[in-house]
Amino acid sequence: MADTPTTPCAEEDYVGQIKGGLRPAMRIVLMGIIHKRPKSLMVTLSCSPRGEGDDEQEGDVGLQLTIKFTEKAVIRNSKVNGKWGTPESILSFFPFAAGESFKMEIVCEHQQFRILVDGQPLCGYMHRVTQLSSLTSLRVGGDVHLTKVA
Repeated sequence: MADTPTTPCAEEDYVGQIKGGLRPAMRIVLMGIIHKRPKSLMVTLSCSPRGEGDDEQEGDVGLQLTIKFTEKAVIRNSKVNGKWGTPESILSFFPFAAGESFKMEIVCEHQQFRILVDGQPLCGYMHRVTQLSSLTSLRVGGDVHLTKVA
């Protein structure tokens, strides 16, 4: 991977392991500050990649949240057996603002993920990857400066 940033304020994606995988009642907390001129932010919960080096292929994706600032959209989707499903994007409000801090909580429940931002329920997302314990990887990238991941 090149060490030259593609944009003036590009930062490395955060990549973390979820020891033992997800299970009901687990909560992932992300805190950060949105860049001044954000385009997008992506949060991905996925299975471990398969293969090595250039042949590495991303595993199934249990939840991919794509936040598009210009469209004020939060798109949710999953990839199962190499195929992306139907995206969901209905929201009651858009909680993110350029230059502002936020706290996002992804709560894993038996039937769905529940996403809260600054304590307010944003949306739910029914599990499409049903083997929750196989979701062992967290990746966060885009126009954000993370201050806490827990």
